[in-house]
Amino acid sequence: MKKFINDVDSIMRESLSGMVDAHPDLLRVEFEPTFVARVQRSAGKVALLSGGGSGHEPLHAGFVGPGMLDAACPGQVFTSPTPDQMLAASDAVHGDRGVLFIVKNYAGDSMNFQIASEMMELENATVLVNDDVAVENSTHTTGRRGVAGTVMVEKMTGAAAEAGAALLECKAVGDRVNEATASMGVAFTSCTVPAAGRATFDIGHDEIEMGVGIHGEPGRRREKIKPAERIVEDLLGPILADLQPAPGREVLLHVNGFGGTPQMELYLLFHCATRQLRARGLVLARSLVGNYTTSLEMAGASLTVTLLDDELKTLWDAPVRTAALRW
Repeated sequence: MKKFINDVDSIMRESLSGMVDAHPDLLRVEFEPTFVARVQRSAGKVALLSGGGSGHEPLHAGFVGPGMLDAACPGQVFTSPTPDQMLAASDAVHGDRGVLFIVKNYAGDSMNFQIASEMMELENATVLVNDDVAVENSTHTTGRRGVAGTVMVEKMTGAAAEAGAALLECKAVGDRVNEATASMGVAFTSCTVPAAGRATFDIGHDEIEMGVGIHGEPGRRREKIKPAERIVEDLLGPILADLQPAPGREVLLHVNGFGGTPQMELYLLFHCATRQLRARGLVLARSLVGNYTTSLEMAGASLTVTLLDDELKTLWDAPVRTAALRW
């Protein structure tokens, strides 16, 4: 294992400290329990809080800031955060208008956020993200997994909260974005969890894992590598079958890298996907290309499609200022 490490047990703490050092105008970090929050509490708005295992950066801490999250609770690598983190973060950032949890659909995340929700005295609600069409059931989830579509949910729901929407209005936006979003990924290599010191799974030099999860969970099938155009076709097929968009529908296309794929290849995937979407009569209205929901150093990528309407386009275009997204 070759990684930049001082001590396996201190990786998350040192990384979070570095993130805050790099963005002192945006972020602060607390430890014991651990959470990342905006420098200044935002009064008079619904507080958005998300979290999950580390190793998926910039998800979630990279999306803390005006226009998106108020706080993020990172767990150890690929490990759910604990309810005490969520409770402490909520107390630190709420603006007396309630707290909305945005939770990826994994058993540990769902359970711990639910415990926190039940323990909280503040009014709260939850949006459960389950955009991964690769699987309906998995040993790691209670149904479809929450993957890169989480970024779409956090961005648009964050814009609604920033504009003054009430708690249940924000939840309705988050649920609607989730229902309008579908994702699927492919991996060329595994990743190595530092504490394990070895690859999460073994894969041949000429093989790909179609439908891989962001923790290295198996997908739909293992097969031989093939041209990018055909890989994109195999990813978009299940996505569009799930969403059933009518011809002429406007969409947001997100090409997400898993951490080990060059930007050059991500734009190549975007080019292929754009041609295929247009060939199906769809209108590419918005885009996002880059590493936003990663799996440590895994080589691979995912495609996410979100069906848009005028309201969702306005929410997507709203100003945002975080470590990972700024416009």
